[in-house]
Amino acid sequence: SRFQVGTTNIPIAIGLVLMMYPPLAKVRYEELSKVFRDWKLLGLSLVLNWVVGPFLMFGLAIYFAVMFLVSFYLGRKLGTDYARTATLSFTAAGNNFELAIAVAVAVFGLGSGVAFTAVVGPLVEVPALICLVNVALYFQRRYFPATVLREVPQP
Repeated sequence: SRFQVGTTNIPIAIGLVLMMYPPLAKVRYEELSKVFRDWKLLGLSLVLNWVVGPFLMFGLAIYFAVMFLVSFYLGRKLGTDYARTATLSFTAAGNNFELAIAVAVAVFGLGSGVAFTAVVGPLVEVPALICLVNVALYFQRRYFPATVLREVPQP
């Protein structure tokens, strides 16, 4: 609490900004109009990330698997290509843990069990998403075979 201003813990605030800056800095704003062209995919992404996701977030391992698989299935049902379906799935599966940490610390305090539990999310997230990369590649070979790069035999 020595590094706290009001209810804001300064080291945690700096850490959150440093975690969020790289993904925000790589946003290609010139392509933002493309997001709004596919209303079905945009709507699906919003529902999965802001309605379905928060209810599933308490069972972490189940959360990653369910959000990924449901998102992939629904993206494929919408008829989107592999790149957009995979993007939707990884976005839904790996969403909002930084925000969950910030909210838990702000609401319950830095020393609370709730804040500690929120920190566990990203520790589970990385290995879970790495495992899901293999699932996405399997789904690509199975459901989007035209997008798989074929190895060229070496002479």
